[in-house]
Amino acid sequence: MSVLATPSEVCVNTETKLPPTPDKKCGYLIDMDGVIYRGNKLIPGSDYFVQSLLEKEIPFLFLTNNSQRSRCDVVLKLANLGINVEIEHIFTCSISTARFLASQKPSGSAYVIGDAGLLTALHDHGYAINDTNPDYVVVGEGRLINFEVLEKGLQLIMDGAKLIATNLDPNCPIDGGIRPGCGSIVAFLETASNRKALSLGKPSPIMMRMARKELDLRTEEVTMIGDTMDTDILGGLQMGYRTVLVYSGSTQPHDLDQYPYAPSLAIPSLKDLITEL
Repeated sequence: MSVLATPSEVCVNTETKLPPTPDKKCGYLIDMDGVIYRGNKLIPGSDYFVQSLLEKEIPFLFLTNNSQRSRCDVVLKLANLGINVEIEHIFTCSISTARFLASQKPSGSAYVIGDAGLLTALHDHGYAINDTNPDYVVVGEGRLINFEVLEKGLQLIMDGAKLIATNLDPNCPIDGGIRPGCGSIVAFLETASNRKALSLGKPSPIMMRMARKELDLRTEEVTMIGDTMDTDILGGLQMGYRTVLVYSGSTQPHDLDQYPYAPSLAIPSLKDLITEL
């Protein structure tokens, strides 16, 4: 159940007017879990917000640290919730990871600890998947990850493969609780190998910059909307984007005192932005 904020909690920074006025070019980067849906349940009003963006031809991307799903998978999940968008509206940490690696080492190879979404993104960017002398060990989320897979990844890192993380989220929300996230798996490998991973998901400036360029917008024209201070809001602030925190997911009003930074605006949920589009 979402917690409604008092008026004083809603406006964290009353000097920042969000979103920009309609006659000014603007676009949105929108987190998904905790903003659009929770698990398999639509958060009320989020569908109307997305529909308003489509009707008014306001550019936007769904920005997610979920590396398990391909863009087609994400489009299907949203369609099942009543939100109809194109694959061009989806930008995952798997895509940012694959694009970055392809720019660093074209036609490279990777040992993948993760699921189909990550494998698809790497294949689409010309990467071979193998477990013999790969250039990188790339870590995402996966329901079938076991100790044997981790042990193999560790040995490849010790043999010279570079460690790459699609994100560093410590856990993932699921119905009824949480499960270990990509960050937990990466921490295991970092500790065992004494090597640090490069993370290419939120709040990495690499992913945040790629997403802005996808929208073909300038820094001051971008608003990042999310429910997590450590990834969505921090990632947006580091890039100079306007930031909107929604209380429909993991962060609640009482959590804000823990952080040395604040969003431009905090609201109960996306439906509270509809009238300002």
